[in-house]
Amino acid sequence: MSQDNRGNPNIKNHGFKTDRDKPLTEYIHLRVTEDMKVEVQKQKNPPEFCRQAIQKALDELNQSSNQND
Repeated sequence: MSQDNRGNPNIKNHGFKTDRDKPLTEYIHLRVTEDMKVEVQKQKNPPEFCRQAIQKALDELNQSSNQND
């Protein structure tokens, strides 16, 4: 029986790399208005824009929740 030679044997040398503290492994799907979609798509890097907006909102939420404790 012959060896299966499909794929790239050196895939680890060519895979995605990140300079982030934590890799981006999860997906969130959400619905937005058409206007919101258009504005987000105008951004230079829409995915990063969304990540930063979500993180900013979470930080503000956590900060206000810590002040109420």
